Amino acid sequence: MALQLFVANKNYSSWSMRPWLLLKQAGIPFIEQTILLGAESGPAIAKVSPSGRVPVLVDGDLRVHDSLAICEYLAEKFPEKNLWPRDSALRALARAWCAEMHAGFTALRSHAPMNVRRFLEKTPAWPEEVRRDIARIEKIWSAARAARPSDGDFLLGDFSILDAYYWPVVSRLLSYRVELAPESRAYAQFVWRLPVVLEWVKFAKEEEASLPHYDAVY
Repeated sequence: MALQLFVANKNYSSWSMRPWLLLKQAGIPFIEQTILLGAESGPAIAKVSPSGRVPVLVDGDLRVHDSLAICEYLAEKFPEKNLWPRDSALRALARAWCAEMHAGFTALRSHAPMNVRRFLEKTPAWPEEVRRDIARIEKIWSAARAARPSDGDFLLGDFSILDAYYWPVVSRLLSYRVELAPESRAYAQFVWRLPVVLEWVKFAKEEEASLPHYDAVY
């Protein structure tokens, strides 16, 4: 039976974006099921998600909620994909950096909500806590590049869960025209040109255009 991934609106759901991009970039077949969030979405989500939230990965009778748990499950189910680094020390660092994104950066999330089709004309005046979040993201990216065993364009050289976990924040950084160091900007621009990211953005625009509240002016 094919894997099923239940996701929310692509324009806004960074949590859904992570496992979706991981599956796509890794070339793991799955069936996508979208539940658009709204007043009527609660019962639909409750039918598939034990937590009442998406994303949810369904594998036969197993239902895995939470984006990081989904990524961990996929890494174990498909060991040949090398979704975590083989080196134990580097794998531990990658897991720590993913956990940090999973649980932190609340100021950036609050002041720069994800909207993949919105690009501001100028950078907002960020409060100090947002500037700290941005600086920490850049430090993580720099530390990952310094530790990578190969010279690939991904954070650890080769594609890994770490990339999938930080790709949604790239949308925020570019949408809000955040000033980045040259290496960080190069990585962000590399991510934004990836076919799987372009596919997500395309679907997000099509999805939003079909909703009654859609406003194309930004």
